[in-house]
Parts: sequence; structure tokens; C-alpha cells
Amino acid sequence: MAVALARLPEVRPGDDLARLIVGAWETSFTEDADLRPRAGDVLVVTQKVVSKAEGRVVDLRTVEPRPEAIAFAERWDRDARQVEVVLREAAQVIRMDRGVIVCRTHHGFVCANAGVDASNVEPETVTLLPLDPDATAHRLRDEIGETLGVAAAVVISDSFGRPWRFGIMDVALGVAGISPLDDQRGLPDAQGRVMRSTIVAVADEIASAAELASGKTSGQPVVLVRGVPLGSGEGSVVREVVMPASMDLFP
Repeated sequence: MAVALARLPEVRPGDDLARLIVGAWETSFTEDADLRPRAGDVLVVTQKVVSKAEGRVVDLRTVEPRPEAIAFAERWDRDARQVEVVLREAAQVIRMDRGVIVCRTHHGFVCANAGVDASNVEPETVTLLPLDPDATAHRLRDEIGETLGVAAAVVISDSFGRPWRFGIMDVALGVAGISPLDDQRGLPDAQGRVMRSTIVAVADEIASAAELASGKTSGQPVVLVRGVPLGSGEGSVVREVVMPASMDLFP
């Protein structure tokens, strides 16, 4: 089950995001008692509201683009100021062509535009990825659990593209209370053959299921996901999911 919780007010830098999420959950389970917190619940929170609350917001009117950003923007009809912000956020620019900048972020994520995003924000503004999504997920889990008495797992999600496929889907940037991977190597498949390479991206699958429940324009950035086997132990997207650059097949 994946259910979008009640709408949040517009989130601004410095807002207590945990308190806002608690309020949305309380509103939702007041209207539907089945949505009361239970052990094993997962809350999926979109990157956008996390970034806003943490002040990871840039006013483009304050940005002075470098010549490289201006030239790229003029060639591909982009905003040079936004290109400049992308270049500042990138730990490594992997490819810069056709109006797209593929970057590796300081977290290790490989994505378009280093996660810099102008959607669902005020004009002349972009958001940046949270500095430490795993730490944010842990903080939200602790604070929400203290208030509601149930320590739900938390997934911080964002929309990424996929190599060689059109379309975007939500993936996990950070997690708390859940292992992001289910390593099935060494287990038998349905035919009894031992699996050698199967590792299921559980947190990414949860993030994608949540996006189907909320959509991009609903104004409901928190989704309750219930009924997913979470396994045991804590995990980290940055430490466990991000593939080291040394393993790249297409350097």
C-alpha cells in the first residue's frame, strides 16, 4: 500500500520538516484510522521539501556565471546562471553536451545537472540536493518517532533518469531504519539454481512506488508505504548503493 499523506504548507528554509510531516500524518489518520502509524511503516519524503527546509536553495539573481557556463547556455538555449550552479555543485562533470550536463555529485550520485532543479520552486530559484540525505533521513525518523511513538523507516527520494531509457523514476537518496539493498546472492532461485549477482534495490523500489501514489504536482510530498518486507538493520545509500567510480564500465 502507498498513500500520499495530507498536503504540507509551502516549505521554507528553517522550517521544522519533522513537525510538518507529523501534522500531515495526523491529519491523514484522523480522516482514515487505518493510516495510524504501525511498526514496519515507511515514510517517503521528496528531496524538494528536504532541500527547501535545509536551505539548499539558490536565488539565481545572485549568481554570476563563468564564461564556460555562458557559452554552453547560449549554444543550447539554457540559463547560464543555472548552468553555473550545476558546475559549482558537480564534483565531476562526466559529459557536457546537447544541453545536458551529466555529473557526479559529492555524494557519488551520477545524474543530470548534479541534481540542481528548477521545478516546483519559485521563479528565479533552484534547489540543490541535501548535503547528507542519509543523515536527514535518520533525523526525521528520530523526531517523528519521538512525537508519534512509532519509528517509521524514512526514505528521501528524488527523480533520476536511467541510462539508455527514456523517462524518469524516483530513487532513494537517503534512508533510515531500512537496508536499501536485499542481497540475494547465494540463495536458490525458483529452479534451485544459486543466484550469483541478484541484489534488489529495495529502497529505490519503495521510492518509485511512492511517486506513483503522489505524482509530481499534487503538493503531497510525503507518502506512507506499508506492507513492504524491510529486512533487518540500518543502511546507507551513499555507502551501500552508490557504485564506486572504479567499477565504471564506461569511464
